[in-house]
Parts: sequence; C-alpha cells; structure tokens
Amino acid sequence: MTRVAGIDCGTNSIRLLVADVHPETGDLVELDRRMTIVRLGQGVDKTGRLAPEALERTFAACREYAEVIKELGAERLRFVATSASRDAENREDFVNGVVEILGVEPEVITGDQEAAFSFTGATGELHGDDRRLVVDIGGGSTEFVVGNKHVEAARSVDIGCVRLTERHVRHDPPTAEEVAAIRADVRTALDLAAETVPIGTAETLVGLAGSVTTVAAIALGLPEYDSEKVHHSRISAEQVAEVTDRLLASTHDERAAIPVIHPGRVDVIIAGALVLREIVERVGAREVVVSEHDILDGIALSVA
Repeated sequence: MTRVAGIDCGTNSIRLLVADVHPETGDLVELDRRMTIVRLGQGVDKTGRLAPEALERTFAACREYAEVIKELGAERLRFVATSASRDAENREDFVNGVVEILGVEPEVITGDQEAAFSFTGATGELHGDDRRLVVDIGGGSTEFVVGNKHVEAARSVDIGCVRLTERHVRHDPPTAEEVAAIRADVRTALDLAAETVPIGTAETLVGLAGSVTTVAAIALGLPEYDSEKVHHSRISAEQVAEVTDRLLASTHDERAAIPVIHPGRVDVIIAGALVLREIVERVGAREVVVSEHDILDGIALSVA
C-alpha cells in the first residue's frame, strides 16, 4: 500500500483525501477526508479574476491541509484545480501561493481530465456491465461521462451552482424569471454536452458532488448529514423533483435551518438542485445512484 494525498480545489470548495492505496488493485483505505467551503470562484464569472479574499480563504485551508498531510505521513501529493482557476486571468497568484504552502504546483486540469478522474473515483466500487452516465455537478462546471469500466465519452460544460447563482439570482427565494433563466442555461449546456456524450443511452445515472449529496440527504430525511447513509443511496426522480420544489419555495433562513445543508451551500443549493433535476428529466432516469466517491478518489488513485 502507498500512502498518498489528493487535493481537489474547485469553484466552491477545497477537499483533501489521505489514503492508503494498493497500486495494482486500486483498493483504497481512507485515512482522512475533509472539505472546506472557500468559494474560490467568487465573482470569476463576472470579473475573470480570483478575488484576493477568495485566495486568502483557499490558502488558509491549504495551510490546514499541509499539517494533516505531514501528520499522516503521505508519501506523495497531487493537487488538482478545476473550473475557477481555469477561467481566471490571475491564476499565477493562486499557483504561487499553493507552491509556497504545499510544495507542489496545482495542476489546472482540463474539463475532460476532470471528467475522467470523477468517473474513476465514482465507479470503482460499482459492479455490473451496465452503461453509466456519471454527472459531477460542481460550483463552476458540470462534467458528463459515459462508460462502464472505462470512459467512452466525456464533456465538461460551464454550468455549476455558484456560476448560475451569481449569474441569475437576485431575490430570495428566486423569482420565476430567475428560475427560468437558470433552467434555460442548463438546457443549452445539456445540448452542448449531448454533442459529445450520448447522455440518453446509459442505463444508470450516477450523481456526484455536494449539490447531489445534499439533495439526497434531504430526500432521505436525515436529521444530520451522514456520508455512509448517503453513499450509494438511490434517490428517485420524484424525490429529486420534490426536494427541488421545496428548495425553490424556501428562504435563505429556511434553507439554513435544514441540518444537512452545509452553511457554505445554503445560497447555491437551489441552482445545484435545478441542474440535477434538469439532467434527470433530460435523460429520463428513474433514479440517481448517489456516490460520495468522486474526483478526489480518482486523484488519489492516479497518485498511486
């Protein structure tokens, strides 16, 4: 077994996984998994730049993660940065800060690479020969991947819970016009994804990342977030619609009172749920298989 660390820095959150991985079998024993909402992508869709306060929040999390990595004695580290840092004019400020704190340069990966990591991490424990559509709904982008044991086709499109919220939402709850604008953007992006990925041909829909896991936790009626109960849960299309409708009718304070919603997601979960609902309706899925394992697991496996 090789002790490795993987960091996934997205538009909304930065996450760490330290694990022992068997390089031949791909078996993974998790030692530490944590997430911090840093909103690195704050304002990027509008300004094209990473905000100084967003960079400082991210660097503070990196300093915390550096201590964990040192304490657990990980032999190798891979730091992957996704949508927000792909889009930013001043991403060198981000790169230099990470190198100074962690000693490794963040890899600003393409959307297709992001999709492949997500697929590997999400499907490693799933058995069977069914064709799968894996969707990873992030803060700035959503990845679509079709395959079984290997990726057949992948596409990343610029719809995510942070990007769509910042672009369209001005009221709480959002107005019908704001909701319609979000849904229109998602449908356009789905058309774009479908040019590359046969999204309607898969037998199983697998959903990843915070928007999906939060919708699942609400649907399950959990009194507090429980990753073990969320992982590999199956949420019906009707449940996705019901939770989305509930969120659409709620105020910020009402959403904040739902115990399974992380405080950093309260303002963006409506857009995330809308993305999931549009995907479910577009592909005609009867249910979503929810996975807690995602790009982070794929990164850790790639290190080993």
